[in-house]
Amino acid sequence: MTDITIIGTGNMARGLASRALAGGKSVQLLAHSDKAKAESIAAELGGQVSAGTVGDAITGSIVVPAVYFDASKDVIAQYGDALNDKVYVDITNPIDFSTFEGLTVPAGSSAAEELQKATGAEVVKAFNTTFAATLTDGQVAGQQLDVLVAGDDDAAVRAVADFAKAGGLTPIVVGPLRRAQQLEQAGFLNILLSANDQLPQFQWNSALRFQPAT
Repeated sequence: MTDITIIGTGNMARGLASRALAGGKSVQLLAHSDKAKAESIAAELGGQVSAGTVGDAITGSIVVPAVYFDASKDVIAQYGDALNDKVYVDITNPIDFSTFEGLTVPAGSSAAEELQKATGAEVVKAFNTTFAATLTDGQVAGQQLDVLVAGDDDAAVRAVADFAKAGGLTPIVVGPLRRAQQLEQAGFLNILLSANDQLPQFQWNSALRFQPAT
């Protein structure tokens, strides 16, 4: 068994694995098809990382698909009941990339809520407002990253918050899973800033930060 299963071999998967290992967690890294790529990342990161491909049995109690929303739905469809009793971390921002003007989920819902309808896992929204490069470093401009967390199951939320804290991040529990609607809009705004060439100071290296007065 491992602590955290991360699906994907892109930059977000690498960043999340970096934080997990920094927190002393063991990681199962599953590539979509190219196991060699997962093995290469595992060797680069060092620590307790096992490599495999999607379709292998999930060994982590926390599952983090580092993929887009549609691919996340495919993960749930493929693994089915094997996800029951797992903590499923939804990191997606379901942006309509054809227009870049909004999200693809129904009004009054979110990617996380839609995924929860399709799985027996406990879905927790987190990490959708953090960029890959900032996760790899664990900070921006010397400041710890805030990880905004939303979910309906207290134990699942606590597990994700503990994962973030162990990795040197600052978890902030914002409320039940329906708060994912606000988190996805915030993630969308953060992406819009970095996708705007007229704002060179925001180029996928910034972070949302909630600074208490004291």
